[in-house]
Amino acid sequence: MKIQLRYFAALREALGPGETLELAGPATVAEVRDLLIARGGAHASALARGRAVRAALNQAMVAESAALADGAELAFFPPVTGG
Repeated sequence: MKIQLRYFAALREALGPGETLELAGPATVAEVRDLLIARGGAHASALARGRAVRAALNQAMVAESAALADGAELAFFPPVTGG
């Protein structure tokens, strides 16, 4: 299963605009976040469990328990983004 990741605001500055991620099977937002944290480095710091991070699945706000489907767009961003 492939999903498109997008990062916004401070996360975009730390991690770049996004990437395509290939997963072995079904996953939730929380599982993807944990997978990214496990990479270490900037991902571990930016997405750490102690940090407030929001998620949107296909441009709709979701809880971390939301299930992903093939071709989904998953975005991570801080709770407050400025313009």
